[in-house]
Amino acid sequence: MSIQLAVTQNQDGRRPTGPMHRSIVALDLEGSTNRTNPVKAELRRVLYELLYRALDAAGVEEKNLDQLTDRGDGVLVLIRPDDDVPKTVLLGRLIPALAVLLTEHNAAVIQPALAIRLRAVVHAGEVHQDDNGFFGEDLDVAFRLLDSRTVKKALKKTIAPLVLVISEEIFRGIVRHRYTDEGPYEPLVRVRVANRQRRGWIHVPSPLPAGAPEISRPQVLLPPPHPARTVLWR
Repeated sequence: MSIQLAVTQNQDGRRPTGPMHRSIVALDLEGSTNRTNPVKAELRRVLYELLYRALDAAGVEEKNLDQLTDRGDGVLVLIRPDDDVPKTVLLGRLIPALAVLLTEHNAAVIQPALAIRLRAVVHAGEVHQDDNGFFGEDLDVAFRLLDSRTVKKALKKTIAPLVLVISEEIFRGIVRHRYTDEGPYEPLVRVRVANRQRRGWIHVPSPLPAGAPEISRPQVLLPPPHPARTVLWR
């Protein structure tokens, strides 16, 4: 007797879309539960503003993106396949630009509670979408890596504003072949998803020291802030 796996249908009979290949970037704010709601509101506003500016600096346009998914104290970014936005752009431009912007923001804030430190993950794989949003095993992998205790500890141990974890797929396909100069990446993370162990590599972008010359910054052009632009790609 043959067994055929059926695609799960919505209650109205419509099938979820997918699988669709996407590059996956997710961000999570450190210590958000320790902040008051008004502070959280300001942090969310700043987080989206810095994310938009980093996407601009990396050359990621609205046409390259699915609708951003808000996670309360973080955000999920899904990037459609496009030769103009290879994964090297995410590792070599998007993440460094975001790290620079975070460093500048944290240096300028007066209230320590308004400083932003992030965990970030870069992965890629198949996702599905239904009326309630995006889902799929590869998203499970990304969020398990992002939320792992090892990544949280790595952020606590550094003065850098951002710690990045990448999946094994990204490491073997991009980093191992030295398509990007960013590094080093340390294989420190192990999580289980669907009864399978998955590995993650941690990278801590170097913070900009006080008084560092302009040449020390990643070679990306950071666009100026746009205070009124609060709903782009939403």
